[in-house]
Amino acid sequence: MSPPVAPAGWSRWLVPPAALSVHLSIGQAYAWSVFKPPLESALGLSGTQSALPFQLGIVMLGLSAAFGGTLVERNGPRWAMTVALVCFSSGFLISALGAATEQYWLIVLGYGFVGGIGLGIGYISPVSTLIKWFPDRPGMATGIAIMGFGGGALIASPWSTQMLESFGTDSSGIAQAFLVHGLVYAVFMSLGVLLVRVPRTERPVEGAPSAFQGPQVSARDAVRTPQFWCLWVVLCMNVTAGIGILEKAAPMITDFFADTSTPVSVSAAAGFVALLSAANMAGRIGWSSTSDLIGRKNIYRVYLGVGALMYALIAWFGDSSKPLFIVCALVILSFYGGGFATIPAYLKDLFGTYQVGAIHGRLLTAWSTAGVLGPLIVNWIADHQKEAGEHGSSLYGLSFLIMIGLLVIGFVANELVRPVHARHHIPAPREAADVQRQQPESA
Repeated sequence: MSPPVAPAGWSRWLVPPAALSVHLSIGQAYAWSVFKPPLESALGLSGTQSALPFQLGIVMLGLSAAFGGTLVERNGPRWAMTVALVCFSSGFLISALGAATEQYWLIVLGYGFVGGIGLGIGYISPVSTLIKWFPDRPGMATGIAIMGFGGGALIASPWSTQMLESFGTDSSGIAQAFLVHGLVYAVFMSLGVLLVRVPRTERPVEGAPSAFQGPQVSARDAVRTPQFWCLWVVLCMNVTAGIGILEKAAPMITDFFADTSTPVSVSAAAGFVALLSAANMAGRIGWSSTSDLIGRKNIYRVYLGVGALMYALIAWFGDSSKPLFIVCALVILSFYGGGFATIPAYLKDLFGTYQVGAIHGRLLTAWSTAGVLGPLIVNWIADHQKEAGEHGSSLYGLSFLIMIGLLVIGFVANELVRPVHARHHIPAPREAADVQRQQPESA
């Protein structure tokens, strides 16, 4: 199927809202921690077990993005958004059935496997299109859309909490909440499906650079370069460090201050999740736009270097000051979000726009890996520390030290990134022919 082509005079500023409608919906994944305590109580799960749907969802996000990236490039953003809508909404409906029948494997299958495919295809669906619409400001353009994924929990966290309070936190109440999520998100995502367009030409704005300017590298050749694998490590380390906090945010802040004179209530913990979502969202547009000014390598130096410092402050002083804990966590999550939003522009700088969507999809396998590593490190260590009789902030000290080490590894990998060697570039005539074939015929 051919992607819909923008008519003459179409404003490129209509494309980011289309992307946002999808990303704000699938960004609900970041509010999963709100469902963890009710599921653990209703179905008798451990913290590690209740993380499984989220972990599998992130794994499937990376795998579906990697294997579906070429299809997204070929079929266009409308096809991709439609697939994302069907899979993501169906995942909630299957999960609702699982909760209603107290069959946890159905929740893992629905939210994690089926919904995770929707996450991956939906996540990459607008990226290539946005970069082609905004060749002059790729960091800002991808930041606007991917901001929605980070901000999804800002809406979903209080909304899910309210539903659980209204429907109840038993298996029946959880099932009703899942059902409402699936239906409402289907309607909201359909707005993006109807609105999205691709540019008519490679210069969508007069005076802007060509979308295909500079060296171009195919997805097949990109994965054979050291630059791709350096960025894979950079993304994996940055995501692992951020997702470790995000997946366990609500119970983590509760545990950290449980033994103090100012314990954190359930509603305040949900508010903390919403704050983290706001930082995640703000970082995606703020830091990625900054990367257009100071460069991608420099902004990743900030993400990884300052991020390690923030983790060190939490590890050593976090339990003595609630404001310090919250501020450091917000900074870490802003870097986490900024890293996601900046990586497509970093890929565009190194490999061009020729198959940047497919390359981005392959790189997101780093997110799959991090989606397992981050929650596994934090939950596994916390569970074992609890079994050993530890409590409060002691449950997380070792996890935070590990995160510091991972961020240092990512910092080194970023320093190793160099321009791609000319032998990987696609010759201009071949590139022009391929691009021409990929352009849909205008009416």
